[in-house]
Amino acid sequence: MSFDFRPAVREGSHLILGLAAPSGGGKTWSAQAVATGLAGGKRFAVIDTEARRACHYADVFSFDHGDLTAPFSPARYAEAIKAADDAGYPVIVVDSFSHEHAGEGGLLDMQAAEFTRLGMRDNVKMLSWVGPKSEHKKLMSLLLQVRAHLILCLRAEQKVDIVQEGGKTIVRPKTTLSGFSEWIPIAEKTLSFELTASALLLPDAPGIPRWIKLPEALRRLVPPGPLTEQTGERFAEWAAGGAGGAPTGSTPKVVNAAPAPAGSSAMLQPTGTEGTPSDPPLSRPGAVAPPMADSLRDRIKRLLANRKPSEEEFSRYCARAGVLPDRWERADVATLQDLFNQLNTPRAT
Repeated sequence: MSFDFRPAVREGSHLILGLAAPSGGGKTWSAQAVATGLAGGKRFAVIDTEARRACHYADVFSFDHGDLTAPFSPARYAEAIKAADDAGYPVIVVDSFSHEHAGEGGLLDMQAAEFTRLGMRDNVKMLSWVGPKSEHKKLMSLLLQVRAHLILCLRAEQKVDIVQEGGKTIVRPKTTLSGFSEWIPIAEKTLSFELTASALLLPDAPGIPRWIKLPEALRRLVPPGPLTEQTGERFAEWAAGGAGGAPTGSTPKVVNAAPAPAGSSAMLQPTGTEGTPSDPPLSRPGAVAPPMADSLRDRIKRLLANRKPSEEEFSRYCARAGVLPDRWERADVATLQDLFNQLNTPRAT
């Protein structure tokens, strides 16, 4: 059997993005915003394990919804993802993928059931993981073979390590091999290695990614600030073989995921490669020069009072700017600038 080599061409690539966040981090909104851009105007699929929570934004984003209920085994996830891929959706959002590990009927439950079946002896504990790990590997193999872009939403929880150093007990943030620190995704520990890119979203700055894994080729496509539809559009163009556009702003720095100190504004500001505030982008021709955040908030409030957009219209403007409707006043300068431009130069919805 012969084995052929051909010149490498970057086209037809599919991305697997992981967005991890605790409650309030904005992972569902961000995933759907990026999926909208990735899908290029087509409807995308959402596999929902959280009792239709993904439908909260059905008035903002255009997608088809499917409920995935317990048992949350790897085989059930594989069945749902394959069905969406076979249906031809360009993007598949799984919200949440954490149930595959810790949900009812997930890997932890599978191991516990097998451990019990084997007699619950210490010498069979490793053996009880053989079946669950094998099923998980099959799911990972499927993820790498699907044609659609995948966005996996993951819950994150705070974890610490308690260690002995110099005769003292030290409590420090837990760090994983994949780069997450303190806030750890609820998932099988090797999942991060299968992802094209992964980011942590925190409640202090909803929707603004702290990149844990971001290939060099993609870094220039992601300016500082929140994840938006435009982020997805640039990813889609790049994956299809194009340049992916040229976003305004500095290339983001891939950082350790340990959160900023309490009260710090570092996470609320778009930062350049050296961690210093970057200039807020002018997102459209004719956009006003970027004033201070307080001035922008006042201008937006005046526009809202004058134009009186409906709740649905305002949600769409916020989606394009990459901010939750009830959190826009806390957004960074670049996002406020974009929202102001959205309202000042209305586009067809």
